[in-house]
Amino acid sequence: MIDQILEHNKKFVLSGEYERYITDKYPSKKIAVVTCMDTRLTELLPAAMGLKNGDVNIISNAGGIVAHPLGETVRSLIVAIYELGVTDIMVVGHTDCGARGLNPAEINKEFIRRGISQEKIESAQYFGSNYTRCFRGFSSIEESVSDTVVSLKKHPLIPHDIDITGYNMNTVTGELTRII
Repeated sequence: MIDQILEHNKKFVLSGEYERYITDKYPSKKIAVVTCMDTRLTELLPAAMGLKNGDVNIISNAGGIVAHPLGETVRSLIVAIYELGVTDIMVVGHTDCGARGLNPAEINKEFIRRGISQEKIESAQYFGSNYTRCFRGFSSIEESVSDTVVSLKKHPLIPHDIDITGYNMNTVTGELTRII
C-alpha cells in the first residue's frame, strides 16, 4: 500500500497538481481547530466548515482532547497562537467517536498481547505522561469537548483574549452543534 502512495505522489508532483494547494504557513482565518484523528473527518470536516488549504491549523489526535498540559496538542496551539497569529480555537468532537470507550486497562492488555513487556509499559510512565489519563476515554462527546475547552481557557500559557469554543460534528451530515 505504501508503494502505491509513493507512486501516486510521483505522478502528483510531475503533473503539477500541487500548485492548487500552494499557500503560506499562516492560517488566513486565524483559527486553530482541535479535533479527532477519525478518518471520517479527513475530508468531511474541512468541507462542512467551508475550509480550503491555508485557512486554518488543524490539530488532530485520538478523541480531540488535551491529554497533557504541555503535550503535543497544547504545544501546537501555543505555536499557532504565538508564531502563526491564531486568535480563535475551535474544539470539534464528533458523533460515534472511537476514543469515547477507551480503557487504560484494556489497552495495557493489548500491549502485552502484542509483545510489549510489563517493564517497558512501566518505563513509559517516566516520559512525563499520565499513563492513565493518556489512554482513558470519556463518557460523552459533550463532556469531552467541554473539558477540553475549559482546560484550554484555564491554561496559563494561552492568552485570555483567545476565543475558545466547542462543537460536536455529526460524522454523517457534517452538522456542527455548539456545546460550549
